[in-house]
Amino acid sequence: MIDIDEILTLLPHNYPFLLVDRIVEFEHAKRIVGVKNVTYNEPFFAGHFPRKPIMPGVLIVEAMAQTGGVLAFKSFPESKGSVFFIGIDNARFRKPVIPGDQLKLVVEVVKHKREIWIFKGKAFVDNEVVAEAKIMAMLKKEKGE
Repeated sequence: MIDIDEILTLLPHNYPFLLVDRIVEFEHAKRIVGVKNVTYNEPFFAGHFPRKPIMPGVLIVEAMAQTGGVLAFKSFPESKGSVFFIGIDNARFRKPVIPGDQLKLVVEVVKHKREIWIFKGKAFVDNEVVAEAKIMAMLKKEKGE
């Protein structure tokens, strides 16, 4: 298991944009499973939508991408730096995610070549797929490395 303290050392994200709370499964350079606990206190719920809070789909995709970033940085710690989206394909949103839900973020490596990663991500709530996407990302090393 990878806890929030280690996630904070692996990813360049912080509150309010860190969207993965814990890693519960990790297979080096292949697969990872993360958890995001969705609470009413999330800053985006104030505007999306008042009196009917729904987690924006783009943030669910971002949570999958951040989970993929943990996979990449944990698999290759010498690649410390930032993760940038370079593409999102076949994004589908199947069910709203609301306060009280726990997102299970399952991310698998489709392809990895140098700093480019292609992931297949699925987000679940109560074992039901709520979102999925193919995510392309680039790891950019910190200057001086």
